[in-house]
Amino acid sequence: MASLNVGNLGDYLREQRRSAQLSLRQLADAAGVSNPYLSQIERGLRKPSAEVLQQVAKALRISAETLYVRAGILDEREREDLETRAVILADPSINERQKQVLLQIYDSFRKENDADAPPKPDAAHAAGTPADPTGG
Repeated sequence: MASLNVGNLGDYLREQRRSAQLSLRQLADAAGVSNPYLSQIERGLRKPSAEVLQQVAKALRISAETLYVRAGILDEREREDLETRAVILADPSINERQKQVLLQIYDSFRKENDADAPPKPDAAHAAGTPADPTGG
């Protein structure tokens, strides 16, 4: 069976499983997936769904978003955004109104910085607009 482009994920999962001192069978049981299926994921032969990754992350007590990035489901920037939002929302030292204001400020800074960033080469073509701003 040919290896998919998920070897990085498999290696990472194996490393996390060993760090948690879990056998393959123990992790499979804790995550609610079959032992052979988890083995295939670790060897890069299977690409798991986001739901399976979430179950495995929960069993390992690690961030599901980290696994999503490694599996190519989520890019690094999206993961950082989600984690930042989660930290703000989980902070018990600020009230709900303050959390919402802080998230609005965070969003405005991100939009401002995105506007200031140079456009990605593929972005203009993907949007169907000419790369030359003069239209020519």
